[in-house]
Amino acid sequence: MRILGIETSCDECAAAVVEEGRHILSNVVMTQIPLHERYQGVVPEIASRAHIEWILGAVRRALAEAQLDIDDIDGVAATAKPGLIGSLAVGLSFAKAFAWARGLPFKGINHMLAHLYAPQLEETIEYPFLGLLVSGGHTIICRADDFDSIAVLGTTIDDAAGEAFDKVAKYYGFGYPGGLVIDQLAERGDENAFKFPLPSLHKGEHRYDVSYSGLKTAVIHHLHSYLRPGASISPENIAASFRKTAIDTLLSRLYRAVRDTGIRTIVAGGGVAANAYLRRELAGKKDLRVFFPPLSLCGDNGAMVAGIAWHYFCRGEADGWDLAPSSRVMDFKWRQNHP
Repeated sequence: MRILGIETSCDECAAAVVEEGRHILSNVVMTQIPLHERYQGVVPEIASRAHIEWILGAVRRALAEAQLDIDDIDGVAATAKPGLIGSLAVGLSFAKAFAWARGLPFKGINHMLAHLYAPQLEETIEYPFLGLLVSGGHTIICRADDFDSIAVLGTTIDDAAGEAFDKVAKYYGFGYPGGLVIDQLAERGDENAFKFPLPSLHKGEHRYDVSYSGLKTAVIHHLHSYLRPGASISPENIAASFRKTAIDTLLSRLYRAVRDTGIRTIVAGGGVAANAYLRRELAGKKDLRVFFPPLSLCGDNGAMVAGIAWHYFCRGEADGWDLAPSSRVMDFKWRQNHP
């Protein structure tokens, strides 16, 4: 079964063909970074208009690189949530039209679940495992019992990790996209130059939750207060110290979940899963089995969408033509009664 997967949840216009849920035949990602760089952030209107212009070309390239014709596709999937509503609408509408015209089954995909599935495009991972989903808009620690069954244990009570990276990079003019630029700068800096504060959250209801607003404020508005004696202020040192504190905050909650659940398999996904410090720290935990997607599958891509869709189609599940895009998944947001 060959599935065409389309991903347009934010500023990447992506299409891919995956066979039997595992074998990537093509994976086309058309980046909009040059369009948004001058604004140091994604402009939703620009993003959705670019998707309209690019989506047909992305799909044609995906078919060509897979050396397939339209008749060789057995099902179509597209990201339906969460994301920028205008961007989602473009990919979802195109995918539904493609499937309807060819008489193919169609499935709308939660692209955070697709991020968690991305490592399984390379190897089979047994359930249950702890999932670490870290992207521009989400920071989630969860228990996964199947490809579409997760229980959110913790999330952020304010900014997502990726948002904090982007905002710090924008404030200091480090460059765009923020997460990548800070990661590159940090590799040349002293991660102990600044001692930034870890979040102070109440116990119990926030056991696995994280917060980044305080760290962001410390780095942007109170930088000198946290400079260690003898250390220098430089972009590299700011980036390295900020990155260390941001990732250590996340890892402290993840390790707490490992202790509490007894689950020692961890699967990471999302754009921040490409972070070099995060990958090194988890790789050094010899008592854990840790799976990361390859760097090419950390960001938004169509292969993860097509891969996870295969499992739905094998179960005989498909969506109707009236499926609407959704900008949020409420279960992924922090709530006052969050467990």
